[in-house]
Amino acid sequence: MEESSRSSNDARGIRSLVRALAHRNYRLFFGGQFVSMIGTWMTRVATGWLVFRLSGQEETGSAFILGVVGFAGQIPAFFLAPFAGVLVDRWNRHRLLVVTQVLSLVQSALLAVVAFSDEPGPLIIGIIIALAFFQGLINAFDMPARQAFLVEIVDRREDLPNAIALNSSLVNGARLIGPSLAGILIYLASEGWCFVIDAVSYLAVIAALLAMRISPRERPPQRAPLWHGVKEGVRYAFGFAPIRAILLLLGLVSFMGMPYTTLMPIFAKTLAPDAGARVFGFLMTASGTGALVGALYLASRATVLGLGRVMIFATLAFGAGLIGFALSQTLWLSLLLMLLTGFGMMVEMAASNTILQTIVDENKRGRVMSFYTMAFMGMAPLGNLFAGGFAQFIGAANTVLVGGVACMLGAIAFAVKLPQLRELIRPIYVRMGILPQVAAGVQSATEMSVPPEE
Repeated sequence: MEESSRSSNDARGIRSLVRALAHRNYRLFFGGQFVSMIGTWMTRVATGWLVFRLSGQEETGSAFILGVVGFAGQIPAFFLAPFAGVLVDRWNRHRLLVVTQVLSLVQSALLAVVAFSDEPGPLIIGIIIALAFFQGLINAFDMPARQAFLVEIVDRREDLPNAIALNSSLVNGARLIGPSLAGILIYLASEGWCFVIDAVSYLAVIAALLAMRISPRERPPQRAPLWHGVKEGVRYAFGFAPIRAILLLLGLVSFMGMPYTTLMPIFAKTLAPDAGARVFGFLMTASGTGALVGALYLASRATVLGLGRVMIFATLAFGAGLIGFALSQTLWLSLLLMLLTGFGMMVEMAASNTILQTIVDENKRGRVMSFYTMAFMGMAPLGNLFAGGFAQFIGAANTVLVGGVACMLGAIAFAVKLPQLRELIRPIYVRMGILPQVAAGVQSATEMSVPPEE
């Protein structure tokens, strides 16, 4: 009897963990994205290693060039995301995503052609930087559209946090597989085959998008100029303290913490001079494993309450992992610290996404998610450029160390503000019915008694 009850509870727990997959369109999205994301992570690893190899594998020169490539691939999100967000609110998000996936396929195919040419020199490096910039232009529209599109493929609002967490687990499940495959493939063949696989993988997500049945979404006619929509979005997002604080913390983490991925080839070469490509893949896989665990942890949560404090602890863990990784001289310890770093990074990012998605007005969702993209991806290139240049003077390890300290200080500052942010978010959750168990137990806003844990 006990075994039957335990099995039933386990089954309910698993169903709760993946409840967003009950939605047909989300299942298609999840499956297509998983295949595509494996290819995407293979390309990220292969691009870093290709640039590192072509630039001579010297720490100072490679650090700067790796920083430039990272900068080129992500800076478009910083400048274009606010405008892209307005268009995401106005355009058909489903069609926009089909276009961005087709363009991404073309970009990966062009990278494969460049890699197979195998002619070291400034021209090849320049072409890689240009293709990275092209992908950055695509991502400036793709990321806010992808985030805002979730509400159109998940019918029940209460399943949206689970969909966001599962989406993060998808990215990091692929991150767990992709770098390992890339490391092996680079070792056995060349970087070019990673780009070929990535290009082919986009066919899966394009097919999934085309197979979806999307209900038409009413969009009121927009005659106001684009700039007016940008200003309205800025006033809305940065005029509300919780959204502003979340975006600022995420921007700090991206600027100071995320460049560790760009500098990873240098750490891999230092830890294992004769097997740098494989160790590079192992380090990225360890980080991806930690991130996957973090995403599954968020997917298992039944409520959005408590995510503010979760963000604080996750950012502290991320900073501590970076500090330890910068000081580590042994491979096994570096791998363990990458687990912690990946966990902290993913939980902070996904928790921020979840809170933003649950409190934002629908007609401004694209713009707020564009600012999320700007904070997450837009600040990272500035951090990559800063870290690449800084590493030339103080070394890659000290650069990552400084980033870890900055992230921990940011978490402390957010913790000081949390009580005030809590008071502003609580009535929104109740008014929108996101917390029915709380809303049903009160008769008026003045009589509410919600645990101070958003």
